[in-house]
Order: sequence, then C-alpha cells, then structure tokens
Amino acid sequence: MTAPWQGEAPTPLNADTAFNGFICAHVLHALERLGLFRKLQADGSVEVSAFCRENKLDPAVVTALVSAAESFGYLGSRGDRVEATRTGEDVRQALGFFTWGVGGYHDVFANAAAVARGDRRFGVDLHRDEGMVALGSAQADSALMRSILDKEVSALDFSTLVDLGAGVSERVSRLVKARPGSRGLGIDISKSATELGADTVERYGLAGTVEPVCADVLDILFNDHRVDGADEADVVMSFMFLHDLLVDPERRDLVIPRMREAFPKAHTFLLGDTTVRPRNGESTLPIFSSGFELAHALMGVPIHTREAYEELFEKGGMRLRRAVPFGAPHTYLFVLEAA
Repeated sequence: MTAPWQGEAPTPLNADTAFNGFICAHVLHALERLGLFRKLQADGSVEVSAFCRENKLDPAVVTALVSAAESFGYLGSRGDRVEATRTGEDVRQALGFFTWGVGGYHDVFANAAAVARGDRRFGVDLHRDEGMVALGSAQADSALMRSILDKEVSALDFSTLVDLGAGVSERVSRLVKARPGSRGLGIDISKSATELGADTVERYGLAGTVEPVCADVLDILFNDHRVDGADEADVVMSFMFLHDLLVDPERRDLVIPRMREAFPKAHTFLLGDTTVRPRNGESTLPIFSSGFELAHALMGVPIHTREAYEELFEKGGMRLRRAVPFGAPHTYLFVLEAA
C-alpha cells in the first residue's frame, strides 16, 4: 500500500474535527468555485477587495470564506492581501475530491437518513449533480492521474481512442491532441457533462476530431446501440466508471465479454477504478475512500475489491498486463488485453 493510501486523518475523529472538517470542505469548494485558488497559483497572493471587484462578488461573503480558510490553516493574511500556506498549496491537488463530494454529492449525503428510511430513492427523487461529478473527476485526473496515464498511453499504438464514462471529455481530448492523426470519442450518459465536453473539445481545437457523445454505455454493450466510429477503436479506456457497469448482478459477468465484442479491434483496454479499502485495523484514513464507499452505498451501487476485479477480467477473456496504482487512494489502472 502506498503511503498516501494510508492517509493522515487519525481515527476516531472527535466531534471538533468532524464538524470543522464538514465546514472546511464547503469553504474549500466555495473558494475553488470562485477561482481564488487559481488566482493564488497564478499571482502568489491576492488582494481580496480587488478580487471581489474584478469578479463582482459580495465582499462580506468572500471575506467570511477567507477568514474561515485562514482559521483552518489554508490561507494567511496581511491586511487585505492573502496567500496560501503550505497546507493551502498542498490541497490544490485534492480540490477535485471536494468538487466531487461537496459539489456533486451534497444532496445524496444530506439525505442519507431519508434513503435509509425509504423516504427517498436515488435516481427517483434524489440525484447527484452530474456536471460537478464530471468536473471533479476531471480535476482529480489532471492533478493525480494524468502523468500515470500518459506514461501508459505513450507506449500504445492507436488511431482511434474511446473513453467510456468520459465526463467532460478532458482526457480523450488531451490524449488525442498529443497524438497527431488520431481521433477520439468521449461517451457519457450525462447530458450536462456532454455539453461541457463540447466546450472542452473547442478549447483544445479538436472540433471534428474528438466527438463527445451522450449515450448509455450499457445500451452499447447490451442493447445494440451503435456509436459511429466506436467499432474502429484501437484503445478503449474508462475511469471511475467500471463499477457502474457492474451493478446488475445477473449481467456482471457479461460486461467484459460484451465490451470486447463492442470494440472488436481494440488491442488494449485501460480500466481505472477505485476499489474497496482493505480493512486492516488502520488508525488513519486517506482522503476520498470513505466518501466513495458511502456515496455508492447510498446509490445502491456495489463496489469491488481489487481481487474481484482481476477475477472478473480473467473470466471475461482479458489478460491483465499490470495493475498500476492510480493516484487516488485504493484506485488502480488495470492495463488489459484480449486473451
């Protein structure tokens, strides 16, 4: 187990830590959404009053957020000017988790009791913010996973790259941009994420080369839904998504074989996912793992151990080249080929 996967949050969390952590998570998410961390990274320090004028923000609210962040140790102030502390600089790599958790799953976590009572059901009258989930995933990808994935992809030959559960199509756009002559498809069920994906493609200058597609991957695997160009894929990848394809226990063992059939020319599958955190009596917790496990329990989506994934790949006719630790705690990039 890598050191970051063991985490530094001591357990049990006392009441002070738990409550302040809840508030702190929301403060960090708010300041990220307002662009303060980006401004600090670019300029080193920020004059709060000028920042509010430039962005047409309520100075009283921003000052309160900055004051809270200072109390939590993320910012230091000199009059009206603030700068990031060492902890504030370190947290930038983890901001995607806050976008994912606070921005994407706030309603789900807040209604845990209602879900337990059966008063509300995920996907019926309780929903996550799909756009924020996709954006948080893209931020975590950029901060933690990009260099690992780039190393793996650089060794592969491909002309068509497909990303399943592509979110805002950030990964596929970046990888296609780095491989002149290639093209890509970013397939995602979320309409809002796909709309954001169109902006991503435009930003990369890849209109007509990378196509965000709003489609259910399960329809592609099990209902003969065709996406133009998908059957030409050389490399297929998915990240933080495989568990969603495995929800139905009756079809779980069919997902990998159907994936091979849907992409018959693919020589490599890069499947990254977070696994169940091993319970070894550890006295500290890492970021993300507990949130990932609870969110999926509330949604009724099972998650799996590393060993269960590897058994599933073998039964489905794929050979595991290697399992690479993939940035986020207890997350692996499984590099596979058809057996």
